[in-house]
Amino acid sequence: MRSFESLDEQEILALAVSLEEEDERIYADFAEGLRHTFPASAEVFDGMRQEEAGHRRRLLELYREKFGEHIPLIRRQDVNGFVKRRPVWLVRPLGLEAVRSQAESMEAETRQFYLRAAARARDAGIRQLLDDLAEEELTHEHRAEELERAKLTRETRDKEDEARRRLFLLQIVQPGLAGLMDGSVSTLAPVFAAAFATRNTHDAFAVGLAASLGAGISMGFAEALSDDGTLTGRGHPLLRGLVCGLMTALGGLGHTLPFLIPAFHVALTAALTVVIAELAAISWVRHRYMETPAVSAALQVALGGALVCAAGVLIGAS
Repeated sequence: MRSFESLDEQEILALAVSLEEEDERIYADFAEGLRHTFPASAEVFDGMRQEEAGHRRRLLELYREKFGEHIPLIRRQDVNGFVKRRPVWLVRPLGLEAVRSQAESMEAETRQFYLRAAARARDAGIRQLLDDLAEEELTHEHRAEELERAKLTRETRDKEDEARRRLFLLQIVQPGLAGLMDGSVSTLAPVFAAAFATRNTHDAFAVGLAASLGAGISMGFAEALSDDGTLTGRGHPLLRGLVCGLMTALGGLGHTLPFLIPAFHVALTAALTVVIAELAAISWVRHRYMETPAVSAALQVALGGALVCAAGVLIGAS
């Protein structure tokens, strides 16, 4: 790997061509990755791609004029000092805010490169072009804002906000809610059955812990293996599985932890209080994000939780 200070003017221009070509392709990837869900934002990145293509053409013309047709392949990873960028194809589906943030960092890094390169250039023509490109990179932020104003009308922004909300529901809320419901409700029966069968808080805690962790692992794998998200738009399977598994385990642990209290009746009262809080939380999430009527959500969740809890109590007390 070379240091930036060791590069001569020919190598600096070759590196600049490579950087602009890479940025052009990244913006094209951004546009393509956003086109289906955020078409207006995709047009913004199409415009930025065209800007980078113009920079590359000007660099190529100057390089041919100064050094001929052969351009050595010098890439960012061959030179010290550049920030490592994660390949776009590894981060699908693309998040709109994450993409815009990465674009800002790309422009800032490229401008810094041109400033340093211009300071090292001895040829007047090369220095002039590098200085010009550094200034243009600074104006790219304003150019991006102009493109956003032209392409992203209020109606378009509302549509993209709604699309972002749908993605959040599909990728985070739905698997998290499924896990929370399963963990909070399905573990009620074994925990309370163990509690009433043994009248021993330690035994009830051990059963609840095993049930919660087992349910979390099971639900996490089930969610991750249900589909890869490419056709359903539900996001990366590992993220969904992690969210679902964690929420399942937390849902079960909530009413398991009170059984760490040695006094049986105190522990039981605390556990029942936590159960009520869990069911209320599930009802709120269903009402807030799944647009289920508040009364209907509360009745459905309360009825299911009561039936499962009653089953555990009856089995344990028999």
